[in-house]
Amino acid sequence: MIVWISFLAAVLLFLALDLGVFNKTPHIISSKEAGKWTAVWVTLSFLFSGVIYWLYGNHYISNPDGLKPVAASIKFITGYLIELSLSIDNIFVIAIIFSAFRIPQKYQHRVLFWGILGAIVFRGLMIYFGVLLINKFSWTTYVFGAFLIYTAMKMLFTNEDEKFEPKKSFVYKSLKKVMPISNHIDHEHFFVKRRHITAATPLFVALVVIEVMDVVFAIDSVPAILAITNDPFLVFSSNIFAILGLRSMYFFLANMLEKFAHLEYSLIAILTFVGLKMLLHDFIEMPEWVSLAFIAISLLTGIMVSLKMSKEEEKEAEGNN
Repeated sequence: MIVWISFLAAVLLFLALDLGVFNKTPHIISSKEAGKWTAVWVTLSFLFSGVIYWLYGNHYISNPDGLKPVAASIKFITGYLIELSLSIDNIFVIAIIFSAFRIPQKYQHRVLFWGILGAIVFRGLMIYFGVLLINKFSWTTYVFGAFLIYTAMKMLFTNEDEKFEPKKSFVYKSLKKVMPISNHIDHEHFFVKRRHITAATPLFVALVVIEVMDVVFAIDSVPAILAITNDPFLVFSSNIFAILGLRSMYFFLANMLEKFAHLEYSLIAILTFVGLKMLLHDFIEMPEWVSLAFIAISLLTGIMVSLKMSKEEEKEAEGNN
């Protein structure tokens, strides 16, 4: 428990410093600033794999699967890359939500900050129950595997023209029924008082919609990482690092999301791979490096193809003009 408490305390300390020191004054986060923070979080995540090696090598944390230090480190990195790759879709949806509710750029960080706190709680609960189900009912592994493959096929064959519309969503409509909603943004406040009525501002509405959508995405991402390991600490820590890096990655990619439109095929490949791994775990045992290599290659290929296709589309557009 000391390790768990220390990890959570470190996360909460950083979040406190983030809001109270680094981003005390609301401001527009530039791509350069976001790029630096993205690099910091990715670096910290990979360095934490060394901490994992140390923890498991010295038996400072419970090790239900009897993992060797190297295997634990590889599983952490693999899980982190899975969560990071599946966060790309989340970034697209966050951009749509901010646009729909017209959230000014300088207040977007505050919304995402509180969104992360909620995501930590919900992910923790989902991981706890997911691990509990797999350990108690081994057949749930097949259910999760089949669900991931279904999700991948749905992504592959879904009409690209179908876009998420926040103001037509069930969450927004339900929220309007239970509380007054104002169209007025009052600085960084989530609620405003108008004629003795306390109403939610667009910032709060956006926060709730983002929170619910994160839970929806977690339904895919949590089973995906459980295909790699059901060690609670590895699953939770890799999730948290991916979530903490999501904000800076959003601001870094916000202005060039269209360039990564073809990255979805990488996500389909990753979901299919981990789904098959769950379905065939009793028949095929893969070395740890195989999963890591497949996910890393899928991501790199998706990024390279997306950037190449984006350049070709830009050239075509210039040629037509």
